[in-house]
Amino acid sequence: MLKVYLSGEIHTDWREEIINLCEEDKLAVEFSSPVTDHDSSDNCGVEILGSEENNFWKDNKGAKINSIRTKKAIESCDVVIVKFGEKYKQWNAAFDAGYASALKKSIIVIHGEEHQHPLKEVDAAAVAVANNQEQVFKILKYILSGKL
Repeated sequence: MLKVYLSGEIHTDWREEIINLCEEDKLAVEFSSPVTDHDSSDNCGVEILGSEENNFWKDNKGAKINSIRTKKAIESCDVVIVKFGEKYKQWNAAFDAGYASALKKSIIVIHGEEHQHPLKEVDAAAVAVANNQEQVFKILKYILSGKL
């Protein structure tokens, strides 16, 4: 069983695309990811620990609670897939890639050509840089079966 953590943008269904392709091909992959419900992720700190008047402290509480999940998932996985979308800058995804790199995890990055320059350091730490989810699926299939 290959354990894969899906990091990155939360505004598209890219995770489901990869998961569905792997399920259709019956690949032995176990997926984990951050909380992808934006409101839950942003508000978990104040919902659990109490409200904050200052947004800095609201965000700080949520980020710390989310980091517990993220650290555990990255530490437990074999491969980290990091998707950088077009619409928003995913600072958290870059941080996840750096953390995974420090732990010597295999990293697969997905982004378009327009992000090649700003993500050159992240790409340098990756074992593969893909343009789309189909390429990632093919990498996972090759890892598990040795088949193209």
